[in-house]
Amino acid sequence: MKISNQKLKLLVQELDLVPQERLEAAYNYAEKNNRPLAEVLAESDLISDDHLGQIIADELKYDFIDLDKVAIPEEVLNLIPKVMAKKQKVVAFDRTEEGIKLAMVNPGNLTVINLLEKKTGQPIIPYLTTEMNIESALAKYQKGIQREFADIIQENISQAKKGAKAEDLPVIKIVDTILEYAYENRASDIHIEPGEEKTLIRFRLDGILHDIIYLPKELNDLVVTRIKIMAKLRTDEHRAAQDGKIRVKFENEKVDVRISIVPIVEGEKIVMRLLSERNRQLGLEDLGLNGEDLVKLKKEYTKPYGMILATGPTGSGKSTTLYAILKILNRREVNISTIEDPVEYDIEGINQIQVNPKTSLTFANGLRSILRQDPDIIMVGEIRDEETADMAINSAMTGHLVLSTLHTNDAPTALPRFLEMGMEPFLIASTVNIIIAQRLVRKNCSQCIVSEETSSEQLKTKFSPTLIDKYFGPDKKNIRIYHGKGCQVCGGTGYSGRVGIFEVLVVSEAIRDLIMRRANADELREQAIKEGMRTMIEDGIRKVLAGVTTIEEVLRATRE
Repeated sequence: MKISNQKLKLLVQELDLVPQERLEAAYNYAEKNNRPLAEVLAESDLISDDHLGQIIADELKYDFIDLDKVAIPEEVLNLIPKVMAKKQKVVAFDRTEEGIKLAMVNPGNLTVINLLEKKTGQPIIPYLTTEMNIESALAKYQKGIQREFADIIQENISQAKKGAKAEDLPVIKIVDTILEYAYENRASDIHIEPGEEKTLIRFRLDGILHDIIYLPKELNDLVVTRIKIMAKLRTDEHRAAQDGKIRVKFENEKVDVRISIVPIVEGEKIVMRLLSERNRQLGLEDLGLNGEDLVKLKKEYTKPYGMILATGPTGSGKSTTLYAILKILNRREVNISTIEDPVEYDIEGINQIQVNPKTSLTFANGLRSILRQDPDIIMVGEIRDEETADMAINSAMTGHLVLSTLHTNDAPTALPRFLEMGMEPFLIASTVNIIIAQRLVRKNCSQCIVSEETSSEQLKTKFSPTLIDKYFGPDKKNIRIYHGKGCQVCGGTGYSGRVGIFEVLVVSEAIRDLIMRRANADELREQAIKEGMRTMIEDGIRKVLAGVTTIEEVLRATRE
């Protein structure tokens, strides 16, 4: 979309769509990082992608098209090859007597228009659309995974019965298709689960597992063998668990895929975790930390020593939060070392150590080695035992900034947890700077979000009356909330992507006094709330009011 950042800023300003200070911040960020302001505004959820497209289209005097709201005939879509559509950011979406209607990110690109007119022999009618619209429309080139497998499965069944090897082309194609389809749908995990009669393929999308397809039982051993070969694992071992890693290239991105294979009753189950670069680019604000919580955290991670803790259950985004902090702290003048199990993302400029029990490289032993490497900042993937806790706390006392995770339900519980591990209260009080507790909730799909009114009385059946009065207003009878109605982009779920809900506890002097007196979690929580700590459920309610997520998601995450 050929429009300057300055011009777009003025247009948004005139329409009074974004608070002035947020618009200024987005504009400054876009200019500093040489990025289009439209992208920054959409990514920050300040304006919807479609709304921005409409504003720009009106200014440039083009018609705007939202490709998610039109059914594109297959024969029209295929007028332009996918490779060309992706490179030129164009999609043909309709054909009439007047010509071919073409959605374009840059409708002023006469070279592409002339080329397509020659190729098709028909006039091209340009429409303006957004890059996000083009990306979602490109997925329509893909046949559904069921159709994708329809041909190759039939070919494979007969070969499987004849004892075909995993190197056979159809098996390679099946595994590659599963990985590609998972990547394109932004799945975080792939589950391959053998059953008595079929093998089930499931994807974890936005934290929820979805059944994708059943494969014939005959193919299971071939698929398992193929994945073992890719991960350089033993193909003759079927009774022991194996872990490995492969790297796959999709278009212009290399994705690390972590492999876990365990024997179950019906065969070998595989779980593959996709560690995409798209996830490691997230900043703290992208994760959902904002306002006062972000200010508190920035103050603490700029300190030269002490401990920053992220707490929550498995899969709550703790490691991602710590990676986002490390990304900010990663400068040439500091030495950063990590000990992790496993190393989820390789970060240039940081020394990352993988835990390996076979060589006695535990968290404690790895941390002991790191301390001899003259570090400034240390990340310990997880504090699991007394020895690791003791070394982490002593490292924080001796001039190092230590980042780590704990498995606790909320922020205040982390402090008594250290006491249970045998740590002295004065050590905990003098080293822990801040604790971040978090959960992940699914975000409303920006393409199909709608609003509705609900009564405060209905909400009081889900939240405490105190919280309702505090955040929704004591006298307000009807409250506007938001949800996605389901569309092609979100697969009919109404959700697309995830965001964190947080509670951030700063260890103040009053909190330190309570730790010294071995106060329990309830006393610590009460004091932290007095000092302004917002609980996770409160942060969730704020995000519900802002249209980011739904009440159901907040309740699901906070009551797990």
